[in-house]
Amino acid sequence: MARRMSSWKQSAKRIVRPTLSETTRQLHARLRRYLKEDLAEAGDVTSQAMIPPKQQAVAHVGARSDGIVSGILVVRHLLAVAAPRVRCRVHVQDGHPCRAGQRVLTLRGSLRDMLKIERIMLNLLGRMSGVATATAALVKQTHGTRARIRDTRKTTPGLRALEKYAVVCGGGVSHRHGLHDAFLAKDNHLAGITPTRLAAQISAAVSRARRCSTLAFTMAEVDSETQFRALLTLPKGTLDSVLLDNMKPPLMKRLVRLRNQQAPFLQLEASGGVTLRTVRAIARTGVDFISVGSITHSAPQLDFGLDMQRVKVSRP
Repeated sequence: MARRMSSWKQSAKRIVRPTLSETTRQLHARLRRYLKEDLAEAGDVTSQAMIPPKQQAVAHVGARSDGIVSGILVVRHLLAVAAPRVRCRVHVQDGHPCRAGQRVLTLRGSLRDMLKIERIMLNLLGRMSGVATATAALVKQTHGTRARIRDTRKTTPGLRALEKYAVVCGGGVSHRHGLHDAFLAKDNHLAGITPTRLAAQISAAVSRARRCSTLAFTMAEVDSETQFRALLTLPKGTLDSVLLDNMKPPLMKRLVRLRNQQAPFLQLEASGGVTLRTVRAIARTGVDFISVGSITHSAPQLDFGLDMQRVKVSRP
């Protein structure tokens, strides 16, 4: 167990303090939608029938498997929205490792309120911590290289802001949030554009995009050395980075050398076919980023449970 925990700690060391892209108002609106889905108009009919309104309790939220915790921030907001009579003590902060059997939170207060939020709380903790844990496993494989793990837009509909927060908790880097905040010309945008016309087309498109929007970055995807060489002719400031799609490590290594010689200002990002088995070889090519869809679309849920420790019996 000690060896396993030390590896999680190594991954956690690379964390930039995670911040949620949503405002408090947006997050609270989201949490109210989740509550509405569970409670509808009738509320928690079982608890209302069985639990006296003033009954108090102490409960622990515990991890049932090893991983990286994410979602504590969201739980605090959930309590503020739906269970203000419940006090919360945090034992493991977002971005820190937990082990199976470890206590993560202690809740004290209204038993009805605890039961009302129990499943939403555990679902969010489990999903977000699963994403953070999957990210941390990949981050660990990049140690000693310059490569950073990035997320993609392959997120669960409605959960993008929370899953991207979880990626950062796991030591990764959040990419663009959506189609609105960055320029990224991918293969379908480039369909029919020959390599000889590629640089001019990208330059014109970037100029149009910058006139219309404030961009976090500009990027174009390539799947061949010919396309890549065409983009190297663009002047500094046109593109911030180039996405190398589904390339083998030897080719990526060659393109990194070309970048270093001709356009050292360009960042390179690898994408496609990234797994725990392949990520180390990709990172050693010298790319700056590796984007991985599986950390959000295929991350296993981390298991948490809510266990009552003490219930103060009160009369109905």
